[in-house]
Amino acid sequence: MKVDYIIVGLGLAGLAFAEELVANNKSFIVFEDSSQTSSLVAGGVYNPVILKRFTPVWNAKEQLAVALPFYEKLEGKFNTKFDQKFTTKKVFKSIEDQNNWFEASDKPKLTAYIDPNLDTKSYNGVLADFSFGNVKETGRIDTKKLVETYRDYLESENAIRFEKFEHQQIKFQEKTATYKEVEATNIVFCEGYGITENPFFNKLPLNEAKGELLIIHALELDIDFLLKSTLFVLPLGDNIYKVGATFNWTDKTSNPSEEGKKELVEKLEKVINVPYKIIEQTAGIRPTVAGRRPLVGVHPIYKNLVVLNGLGTRGVMIAPTVAKQLYNHLENGADLDEEIDIIRFIKKLKA
Repeated sequence: MKVDYIIVGLGLAGLAFAEELVANNKSFIVFEDSSQTSSLVAGGVYNPVILKRFTPVWNAKEQLAVALPFYEKLEGKFNTKFDQKFTTKKVFKSIEDQNNWFEASDKPKLTAYIDPNLDTKSYNGVLADFSFGNVKETGRIDTKKLVETYRDYLESENAIRFEKFEHQQIKFQEKTATYKEVEATNIVFCEGYGITENPFFNKLPLNEAKGELLIIHALELDIDFLLKSTLFVLPLGDNIYKVGATFNWTDKTSNPSEEGKKELVEKLEKVINVPYKIIEQTAGIRPTVAGRRPLVGVHPIYKNLVVLNGLGTRGVMIAPTVAKQLYNHLENGADLDEEIDIIRFIKKLKA
């Protein structure tokens, strides 16, 4: 069997690259073993502002210009709604917090997203002594629905195999690589934190950050915006909300923990003051990189092996852009953005 590409892993990164291949009539097959859950349990929020420091997200304008049409196209393709647009309301903790907001609203890269007028309304069940700041151009992609829909689509096209990829079975020819009986021009690894078991790319400096979330039902809380304080409260409809998220750098399992639940509950009760019931607790491992830049590019020795990884907490925004960049790099010889190119870690890869 000959294909142009093998894709290993179908989270947001693998999905975005697969869609590039579909758009350009390239043949491919995906290997997916469901070992990585970060795309399935992610909040899926896109937001061009880092609300801890009131600074712009890296290349936010450019990323949104690619990402929003990308998801709109997928909605049309599958006749399914994935993108829920809403305002994000930042809860201010102090007058100083408000002043920092006003200052940020004058910055050229933030004026399109930050509303300089404070939101002084009160919202039932929400604790906010110093009002809110509104962030525009935000929303949420239902990543679980999207990934599951795309997997079903690939299965109907006989373009996905649900099995563990065994790296040691790759054999190299002059211009291609063969995995079992599949010969491909390139193998693209989109394995999330599973890359730590990939002998070709496991020297890349990928950090694993476990994140846990709660799904709650709060009948008296009726908000149609994303509430951002020490955690986020994201409306899912019918008084159901997603609450998160934790960051744990030591626990490498995808299992929900009592520690994570306790942290989320303690923070949540400082944000809302109405009764709620926990419906579900989920966890996943985020693949993150120091400097918050993805890992994209071709292995310096094994030229048929490619990586697309390290999207971190902003994968919804980043994935379509870096997938497009990678495709143009592989097929058209376009340069990768030096901030994402794994060439910056060439010494580690050649060691």
